[in-house]
Amino acid sequence: MGLQIKDERQFKALTGLSQAEMEHLLPVFSAVYTEQQQQKYAEEVASGSRTRKPGGGAKGKLLTMFDKLLFVLYYYKTYPTFDVLGTQFALGRSKAHENLHKLSPVLHKTLVRLEMVPHRAFKTPEELKAALHGVDRLIIDATERAYRRSQDDAKQREHYSGKKKEHTLKNTVMSLPDKFIVFLGRTFSGHNHDYSMLKQELPPDIDWFADINVFVDLGYMGIQSDYCGDQIAIPHKKPRKSKKNPSPQLREEQKATNTAFSQIRIFVEHAIGGMKRYNILVHSFRNHKENFEDDVIGICAGLWNFALSY
Repeated sequence: MGLQIKDERQFKALTGLSQAEMEHLLPVFSAVYTEQQQQKYAEEVASGSRTRKPGGGAKGKLLTMFDKLLFVLYYYKTYPTFDVLGTQFALGRSKAHENLHKLSPVLHKTLVRLEMVPHRAFKTPEELKAALHGVDRLIIDATERAYRRSQDDAKQREHYSGKKKEHTLKNTVMSLPDKFIVFLGRTFSGHNHDYSMLKQELPPDIDWFADINVFVDLGYMGIQSDYCGDQIAIPHKKPRKSKKNPSPQLREEQKATNTAFSQIRIFVEHAIGGMKRYNILVHSFRNHKENFEDDVIGICAGLWNFALSY
């Protein structure tokens, strides 16, 4: 059957990329795929399990590299079931599943080779500073996405988010003011707090933010006392209501400061929104392959950085 794409708008709606961006990505994707196939062939020959020459045997339905890249991008952008995905590409559901998990690592390696995948961990403050490429502003926030409800009671409690009132997955996101994502934390279950995730990613006993202007929201209360550096900006919190202060309000200068901070922090929200152009991060995540929920958000962040940098 295959996809019948009429114009540029439809191409973006189905893949998340323009045709020009796709053409730029395709040669690198093709090179990575070919290298993996050659490596697999060499390993099979060495083990004695290979009997055919490269290219032998039945041909798959995804004949060209363009078809393969279109297939995996279409899945991430639209997030269909494997029955629907298979129907669109004239595959059975099991073959659609097999091809998706074969091609996803190729797409990830392609984005790594293009240096678009965010860092997933920092060992030293020097690594963090090098990742900023000379920019002295860093914006930190957390993103949350829906997750299937586990039948196991302990697991479903672990993933339940009191804030969202549903089962979720969470990641820490750090971006530059130009919306480029430089760091994506590992995937946590939904009951974890934004600030507790950051402290696990970047332990407070190390001076991570020396000479860096850091902007966070009120989900990171306590960061200024826990982390070194006087360049960490967090909004003023409205005082609690009490008998002595029945209608608490911020002072005008505090409101002005909060407005200035929000005009900077908005760019990490744009970066998170850029990742979530891919519906696999929007709809309730239903895949069961181990660690795939973490692989997926890394790929989507890399695709956003790629589109942003094109």
